Amino acid sequence: MSHSRPSRESGNPASVLSSAVPEKRDSRFRGNDVLLFIALFLAAPAFAQSTLPPSRYAYTQLEDPRREAEARALMETLRCLVCQGQSIADSDADMAGDMRALVRERIAAGEKPEAIRAWLVERYGAWVSYKPTVEPITWPLWAAPLVLVALGIYLARGRFRKKTR
Repeated sequence: MSHSRPSRESGNPASVLSSAVPEKRDSRFRGNDVLLFIALFLAAPAFAQSTLPPSRYAYTQLEDPRREAEARALMETLRCLVCQGQSIADSDADMAGDMRALVRERIAAGEKPEAIRAWLVERYGAWVSYKPTVEPITWPLWAAPLVLVALGIYLARGRFRKKTR
């Protein structure tokens, strides 16, 4: 790093300071900058595509029909994290293919479906499963339909009693 010394010709300290301050640049966008930004913004999804080949068991079934049936039954109960409305068995998303391959590999290795589900729930959260568990935090969700039905019966009973009097 080189340090430049102030010129001795100028005895004015203000001239030394003004030479050390960089010039202000024009901070406005130029037309080409805006076009470049828009082009990169629109091209971003193209860069998100995977160039990797699919996993071995993403689209290939297991050789053992019993294990494939176990894997298929489990895959039907797991939600695709990309599609969100489909199971991993029905989704064409790359992530669903990876999850199918993972389920099939673990089933082929002899792991139980509930252990695989527990591992996936631990990794991705309870939302990944179509079979939610009853836990203290989910009790209001499980109890809400019962409370609403009881409230409806109570209100209907009160309404019918008024008409009979």
